[in-house]
Amino acid sequence: MGTEEQKIEEENRRIRFLRFLIDFSILSIQEDDLSYEDSMKLIEDAKRVALNLFPGKEDTFELIYRPRFKRVLKERFGHIP
Repeated sequence: MGTEEQKIEEENRRIRFLRFLIDFSILSIQEDDLSYEDSMKLIEDAKRVALNLFPGKEDTFELIYRPRFKRVLKERFGHIP
């Protein structure tokens, strides 16, 4: 496998891992007995991991994943403080 193919495969692996992490975090908020504060910590931990995987992509996280998390928080807790 060439270097460019390896880079693409590595990026695809990081994307798959991030999708799994986000989906698992959302499921945890929906299904586990987490407080609002614990849910927020879980979201911030997911964001930290995402930024470690994709440095400098904070805006992307906020545009793509934050709205999903907000929707789940609203469904779970009825409001977002």
